[in-house]
Amino acid sequence: MQIPEGEYRVGTDDDYYVRTNVWSAPGCHGAACGAILHIKDGKFVDIEGDESNPITQGRLCIKCLNMTEFEYHPERIIYPMKRDPKDRGKNAWERITWDEAYDLIEENYNKVVEKTGTPNAVLTLGGTGREATMFYPVISFADFRSANVAAPISGDSCYGPRCMMAANIFGSGYPEVDSGMFFDDKYNDPRFERPEYMIVWGSNPLVSNPAGYFGHQIIDMMKMGTKLIVVDPQITWMGSRAEHVLQLRPGTDAALAIGMLKVIVDEDIYDKEFVEKWVYGFDWLVERINKYSYEEIEKLTQVPTEQMRTVARAYATADGTGRNCSIFMGVAMEMQTDALSDIQAVLSLIAITGNVDVPGGNVLGPKASFTGAWRYEQIKWVAEKEKQSRIGNDREPIERNALSNVQSDAILPELELPDDQRTVHMIWFNSCNALVCMPAEPQRWINACQKMDFNVVQDLFMTPTAMALCDLFLPVSTFIEHDGVVQIHYGRHTPYLGAEVKAIDYGETKSDLEVTFELGKRLNPEAWAEYETIEDFMDNQIEPTGMTFDELRHKGILSFNGWNYRKYETGELRSDGQPGFNTVTGMIELYSLQLESWGEEPLPMIEPVPFSKESNPEMAEKYPIILTTGGRKWTQFHSEWRQVKGMREIDPWPVLTVNPETAKEYGISEGDWAEVFNDTGKARLKVKVSPVIKPGMVHATHAWWFPEQDGEAPNYFGAFKSNINTLLPNDSCGRMYKGSPYKSNMCNIRRVTGLDD
Repeated sequence: MQIPEGEYRVGTDDDYYVRTNVWSAPGCHGAACGAILHIKDGKFVDIEGDESNPITQGRLCIKCLNMTEFEYHPERIIYPMKRDPKDRGKNAWERITWDEAYDLIEENYNKVVEKTGTPNAVLTLGGTGREATMFYPVISFADFRSANVAAPISGDSCYGPRCMMAANIFGSGYPEVDSGMFFDDKYNDPRFERPEYMIVWGSNPLVSNPAGYFGHQIIDMMKMGTKLIVVDPQITWMGSRAEHVLQLRPGTDAALAIGMLKVIVDEDIYDKEFVEKWVYGFDWLVERINKYSYEEIEKLTQVPTEQMRTVARAYATADGTGRNCSIFMGVAMEMQTDALSDIQAVLSLIAITGNVDVPGGNVLGPKASFTGAWRYEQIKWVAEKEKQSRIGNDREPIERNALSNVQSDAILPELELPDDQRTVHMIWFNSCNALVCMPAEPQRWINACQKMDFNVVQDLFMTPTAMALCDLFLPVSTFIEHDGVVQIHYGRHTPYLGAEVKAIDYGETKSDLEVTFELGKRLNPEAWAEYETIEDFMDNQIEPTGMTFDELRHKGILSFNGWNYRKYETGELRSDGQPGFNTVTGMIELYSLQLESWGEEPLPMIEPVPFSKESNPEMAEKYPIILTTGGRKWTQFHSEWRQVKGMREIDPWPVLTVNPETAKEYGISEGDWAEVFNDTGKARLKVKVSPVIKPGMVHATHAWWFPEQDGEAPNYFGAFKSNINTLLPNDSCGRMYKGSPYKSNMCNIRRVTGLDD
């Protein structure tokens, strides 16, 4: 079914089709996947890909294709519910109206502010990837006027460090790989050139579509001739089809990138003209990388020097084809303690080879735009006293925090304080299943959060977090049930805006935006005075496009084909319109003056891997296995979809991937249950024996819980039985409290008889 251009709905009142762009809920990274929804007798009955969508071109993932089961799942919550805080951990919920829910929020907000003397008594915690990521900072800043807001992931280890380093070094938004996104004709535009090589570094984009980049665009370019280089401890689908796979030791990405920089400089194959004209600090970078030898880099990374040389040459020279090359960066680069160094070193690779904002290279956009910029500008509603007294401000002063978020590892110690010493007394969990996804040491979080006076959750199903901790449940609408604007890269590199189009009503669900808007009208009406309706707000947000939301809804998706390559030559990257980059020097700052001004190290460096036999030989005696976690699955988005039968049939259990040699050494076989453990915690997973991972290393899937089990205390749907984050210590961060060893921990393993024995 295709819908004519300029229309978004066709059919009769009882049987019609709606064109939309998918974001969430359920969770997704917002790639603006084009879909056609079939509605019959007021019910969503089918979904298919929209072939007119320039990004996905008719393709949909298994999660979209299974949306009917998700939408009408019998356990989905579609009405507001409350319970007495004394009944946390009990299934003692009762249905209420939205007015009653808002009354409860307002009443309890006023109580905790009066009790503490500050709006900072409210802490807002947001999830990752969902549309809610555009609005949970706004609930905190504009509605509650609290400075306490964060995604509760240790080391802020998701997307933020990459954006921060891109802003500091390039003065830009996210440096994404070129996939023809500037042009209506995409790959067919004569200005587009495919990359000769693409390095996929620490990512599995086919599965995750990270930050809204539709991963199958890489497949499109492979079909055109692009060759892959994959940097990953595991052999992924892309790795199995790559020209080169660098199976580095987890946590050593900075060392590998510095080694590649060293090869390119030593062999004099960097782009001298670009470096001389547009790069600041090259000589200092060379001085830094010359401190390291190839021998120590090989020993640390476990990547043979000759393989590293081959890959560096291929990337820097594109095999003499005259084409450019690109690097696709993933979240694994942040989930280690040398996050800032590895990101800085990889950005330096892009810079010294001249693969910056060129066809087939890494293209640049503004630092922030649309709602991506507006959401953090709302901190203007927070008083200076609250800004300076927010959690962890001594770690990461708000003056140098690009996102204005609380440093996440500082939250848990604050929540564990006695009642009379603690600022926070109310938590808002916005699309955040914190007990099983994101935080380190979740077994400490449950005890700390249960001490709060009042907790609220926005979600679609009863989760361990909701059952254990919350007093008010607000039901969230799916993308089928609300209007919205899909913003790829959350406004930090947004070549497309897509209209999310409401197709049906279901129950009494509300979108994240609706809740933020309606609650704000009660608690801080001044912040929302210019908007009478949600559509007024969306019109305002996309005003720079010259379109209203209704016009975008009819168009479907808007591509910004006015963007150009080499914007640094034309003044399009700087606010003053001058050529160059939006940095202090007007150049790419390999030596970061911004970091230096904060008293931080301005150049990338090789740092010890904290959980390793080199750094902690005594611990390595007990826990000799390298633990990496968090690989994505087609059937799930973090902790979501666990109760959906069609998905659980494909991925029924949490999985521990073990090399055959390691499995034999520990007496473990395919299909066994194994317990992974260290001094911090333990988790049980099903064993998959496979050579895709090296000996002496295991990979564990994350965010597991079991909706089929008892949800009441103390089981909480089995929240801690397979929770791999229980093995990660809180506050094990890298420099500037960025990065945490989700991907480079230590453990031991043993065979057990089952999940519950």
